[in-house]
Parts: sequence; C-alpha cells; structure tokens
Amino acid sequence: MSDIKQQDWAYLAGFLDADGSIYVQVKPNTSYRYGFQISPSVVFFQSTKEKSKISEIHDIFGVGYLRDRKDGITEWVVGDRKSIEFVVKNTLPFLRLKKEQAQLMLDVLDSKSKIKTEESFIELVEKIDRFKTLNYSKKRKNDKEKVLARLKLNLDIKLKKKNLLAP
Repeated sequence: MSDIKQQDWAYLAGFLDADGSIYVQVKPNTSYRYGFQISPSVVFFQSTKEKSKISEIHDIFGVGYLRDRKDGITEWVVGDRKSIEFVVKNTLPFLRLKKEQAQLMLDVLDSKSKIKTEESFIELVEKIDRFKTLNYSKKRKNDKEKVLARLKLNLDIKLKKKNLLAP
C-alpha cells in the first residue's frame, strides 16, 4: 500500500468529494457498555454498470469491501478504524468539499479510543451529531437526546433493581 502515488490519492479525494460519504452512525446495541455501537464509515458510490471501474480503484488502495445494492449502486465501504484513518489522512490534503467531515472523522476516531465514562461517551455523540449539519442525512435517528434518554432508562432500571428508585 505504500506504493500508492500522490496522483492516486488526489483522484480518490475527488471521487470522495463527488461520489462519497464520510459519516458515523450511533446504533442501538445492548452488547456495548453504553447501549450503543459507534460505527464510522467512508463509502464511495458507483453505478453497478461501472462496477469494474470502482473495483479497479478498490484494488489500488486495498482496503474495505465492495457491496452491490438492490438499486443498481455498488458501494465501496471502508469501515474499520485503521483503514478509515489510512484513507482519510491521505486524501485530506486534496479534499475540497468534505475536508471538514474528514477532520471531524479523525477527531471522532481519536475520541472513541479514549472513552472511559458516560460523560466522555456523550461528548463523543455530540461530535457525531455534527455530521447532521455537514452531510445531507435525513435518516439519522440516534443522536445525543436518544442516547441520554437510553442512559437515563438504564440508570433507572439499575436503581429500581436495587430498590433505590420509587416505583
């Protein structure tokens, strides 16, 4: 991967600016400490008719996976921390439209690795909420308010089990 040319990174940045997305989802998942999974992604989109072209680009960078959607779009999904950092850090100097999202993604990834308390988790979710204003997201359901409500519910349940909360 170290033999990737600067012009390839510049090309990828243009692709990301035009037909890509940088975002983080907050997904309910009771197996996680605070009841939510933090799921970062960098995704590139291309018509499935042109799958061979996005496949060639994917092969150059060697991270993530290709997924065909039912609507005729092929996605190149980069979802693990190391690969996201690799892509974002190397495209950042060339990005024009998604520079702020890229910087926020790096900040979120850094903050995610430092979660020690509910307060630091809530601060992370506040950062993630900033993607709402940077992206054209209409489907975002889980934000700071939902997380706070869930954390309060979990606390109420714990207190009730210990008979510390009035019925």
